[in-house]
Amino acid sequence: MIALQSTTTFVPQHPRTLIADDEPDILTALRLLLKNDGYEPETVSSPAAVLEAIERSQFDVVLIDLNYARDTTSGREGIDLISRIQALDPSLPIVVMTAWATVDLAVEAMRRGVRDFVAKPWENPRLLQTLRKQVKHARARRTFRHRLADVKKTDARLQRELVEARELQENLLTNTQTSIDGLQLAIQWQPATTVGGDYVAAFNLDNEHAALCVADVVGKSLPAALLMANFQASLKSLSSRYLAPEDVTTRLNNELYANIPLHKFVTAFYGVLNIPKRTLAFTNAGHNPPLLVRSDGECERLDAGGSVLGAFPDARYTQAEVELRHDDRLVLFTDGLTEACDASGEQFGEEQLIALLREHRHRSAEDLKQIVFDAVGEFCGDTFRDDAALMVIAIE
Repeated sequence: MIALQSTTTFVPQHPRTLIADDEPDILTALRLLLKNDGYEPETVSSPAAVLEAIERSQFDVVLIDLNYARDTTSGREGIDLISRIQALDPSLPIVVMTAWATVDLAVEAMRRGVRDFVAKPWENPRLLQTLRKQVKHARARRTFRHRLADVKKTDARLQRELVEARELQENLLTNTQTSIDGLQLAIQWQPATTVGGDYVAAFNLDNEHAALCVADVVGKSLPAALLMANFQASLKSLSSRYLAPEDVTTRLNNELYANIPLHKFVTAFYGVLNIPKRTLAFTNAGHNPPLLVRSDGECERLDAGGSVLGAFPDARYTQAEVELRHDDRLVLFTDGLTEACDASGEQFGEEQLIALLREHRHRSAEDLKQIVFDAVGEFCGDTFRDDAALMVIAIE
């Protein structure tokens, strides 16, 4: 039986909460719990009713199940609902309650805009604490946006500061080390707005080891850039203390989880190159697998690792190792390249990227980098909807 105890923690005056679930007993229990805690709850039992309620009223938070009558385990109906809620009110925080959540489902829900999770059967104090936090943040965001609307969009000082931030970020990303013995490196970075949340770098760890990394913060613009700066600082600190990629990634996940909002996360590939042996140990944390194109055209995807960074506490990561051979090409990239769209909405895609790399696999790192970016730019009309980064490594 679900207890209906409340707590004495302050809740803003009568927050309006929309609750969606297809089980009447759960709706009744949640309505009583929230009403006793000072909320003004409204309950519905279908995705269509959720959208109708949001269209006619403003809510402080919405608490939804991922599974309804059409599908009881996959969560696809709830995932689709999240996107439709975001289209109606991007500032409305969504909290998901489900007994069927998996890591992949949770990551996709966060990509769509979910701000927190509560597992069934829920604990009342945890649920109420989560809702209070989201109500507080939602009201703060709406207040800030109202104030921001009064500021001229052409604020010259703000524009100058953003331009300077872009120059600084571009220098940090593209002026990476290029003197790793026996390797050619070429990097290009293309933010969707003035600044972005992509990171790509190569740097020496000691006389025999070098680090290779590509990462992507969910989201774009200044918030993503700030989170990426936190990621970069943490990575540099951890990589100087631990050599194994699985150790660095595990500790990096814990640091990010403690420092970034729940609905934000980072995908990352981190590898350590043994320069004399020409072996690469790596861990892939939910990132687009780098492509290792052999001199004969064979292509390997470097996907061993674990889940995204900063989303789940105490996540565990594994590492794998691959040999780098003479005349191989290793390509690290973010999804802004493969998900670039043409006028009809078709994505460039990984298969087209692989075909391009195979065709030009004997070109220099700099040439191959330019060939890829030129092809993607032509495909999408030079309109990148997301940040894009690319690093090409030629093994000499």
